[in-house]
Amino acid sequence: MKNVTDNILYIGVNDHDIDLFEGQYVVPNGVSYNSYVIMDDKIAIMDMVDKRKADNWMDNLSDALGDKTPDYIIISHLEPDHSAYLGDVLEKYPDLKVVSNKKLLAMLPQFFEVDLTDRSVTVDEGDTLSLGSHTLQFFMAPMVHWPEVMVSYEQSEGILFSADGFGKFGALDVEEDWACEARRYYFNIVGKYGAPVQALLKKASTLNIKTICPLHGPILTENLGYYLGLYQTWSSYTPEDEGIFIAYSSLHGNTGKAAHMLADILEKKGAPKVSIADLARDDMAECIEDAFRYDRLVVAAPTYDGDIMPVMADFLHHLKIKTYQNRTVGIIENGSWAPVAGRIMKETFEAMKDIKVLDKIVTIRSTVKDNTIADLETLADELLS
Repeated sequence: MKNVTDNILYIGVNDHDIDLFEGQYVVPNGVSYNSYVIMDDKIAIMDMVDKRKADNWMDNLSDALGDKTPDYIIISHLEPDHSAYLGDVLEKYPDLKVVSNKKLLAMLPQFFEVDLTDRSVTVDEGDTLSLGSHTLQFFMAPMVHWPEVMVSYEQSEGILFSADGFGKFGALDVEEDWACEARRYYFNIVGKYGAPVQALLKKASTLNIKTICPLHGPILTENLGYYLGLYQTWSSYTPEDEGIFIAYSSLHGNTGKAAHMLADILEKKGAPKVSIADLARDDMAECIEDAFRYDRLVVAAPTYDGDIMPVMADFLHHLKIKTYQNRTVGIIENGSWAPVAGRIMKETFEAMKDIKVLDKIVTIRSTVKDNTIADLETLADELLS
C-alpha cells in the first residue's frame, strides 16, 4: 500500500495468518489493519493495529518517523484490532498524548492499565486539532459499530479517516472485487446499525471528501460516489439487486433437492438472478450477505425435534439481530409426520420489519412428489409476480 500523500504515510500491516476475523468470520484472503501517520509540525499517529502484527507495525512507525517523535495518537475506535499496542507506544514515547472523545477515554481502562494524567486530549463533535499545515476535524459516529467511534476529517487535503466505515475483508496485497468483501464485512459487522450509519453519511455529505482511509481495506481515492452510494443503500436496508436468494438446510437431501428444483424453475421463468446456499456447508457470513443483497429470499428447512434444524435457526437469528427488513420471503418446509418448520419460519419473519411473507408455503412430505413440483411452480410465480 502506497502512502496517502507526501506527508500522510501508511503504516498498516497485512495479516495472512488469521483464520477467523472477530473469532467467527472466515477470511481466506486475510485482512489488513490500517494505520497512518501525519508528518507535520506536530506529528499524529492515526490508530494502530492488532497485537498479532504489533511488531510489524512498530517497525513501520519507526521507519516513518526516522529520528522524529510523535506528538499525538488519535484513536477513533477502541476495538483491540486497532488499539492493542497502546501501552507500549505510550511507554516508548513519554510525551505522546492520546486524542479521542470522552466516551472512548472512559472505556479505555477496560482494555489498558495506563496513566493518562496530563496525557489525553478530549475532543467533541466538530472540534479541530491543528498539526501545522494539516487540521483534523472530529465527528462522532456512535454505534458505527461501537458507542465510542469517531471519524477524523483532514481539512487541507479532504481526507476522511473513516474508522471501520468503508472497510472490507482481505489483505491489501490481494486483488479482488471491493464490493463483494465490503458487503460481507458491512452486513455481518455493521449491518445492525443502519440508522447510525445514515447519520454519519449525512455528516459526511457536508464535507469535501477526496480520499477515504478506512481501518480495514484499501484507501479509496476514485469514484467515491460509488462507495458512498453502496453505503447509502446498505444502511437504508434497501435491496441492492433484484434477485432471489434460496437458503436451505436438509437432513437427507430431499429439502435440498426441492430448493435446487425451485432454483431451476425460477431460472427457466426468467428470474434476474438466483443464488442458492446450503446453510450447513456454505459460509454463514456470505449467506447473510446474499440475504441482504437481493430483494427476495426463500428459506427451506425440515422439521427437526419439533422445531427447525439448528443451522436454519442460526441463519434466522443472524437475520433478526442484523435487523433484516424490506424483503419478500417464500417458505418451503419438510416433515414426515408433523411438519411445523413452515409455521416457525413464518412467525419469525412476521416479527421482523416490513417483511412480506408469501401466502404459498410449500410443504414436502418426506420426498419430492409431483404435487411438490406443482407447488414449487406456484411459489416461483408468486416470487416473480
